[in-house]
Amino acid sequence: MTSSITDYTVYTKPGCPNCDRTMEYFDSNGITYTPVDITEVPEALEYITAELGYSQAPVIVNNSDDQDHWSGLRPDKLVHAAMTHTTANRKEAS
Repeated sequence: MTSSITDYTVYTKPGCPNCDRTMEYFDSNGITYTPVDITEVPEALEYITAELGYSQAPVIVNNSDDQDHWSGLRPDKLVHAAMTHTTANRKEAS
């Protein structure tokens, strides 16, 4: 259910402040993501609840490691994502 074009997929819903904060953090750190509105995509809601077991938005899935996913506003995971992204960019520039 994730896309490999961007770094992450953010499963979101309208009026979700933690969803907005997560996407703002990704934007400010140059981390690419695909937002998926779970109120408009029933398959996405089924995926995050039935397959991943989450009931809170946002749900974030690392598109290069589908075992790396989390729910809610997780500053620790966001910082880790930014650090990983920065390290990967440094390696590509070398």
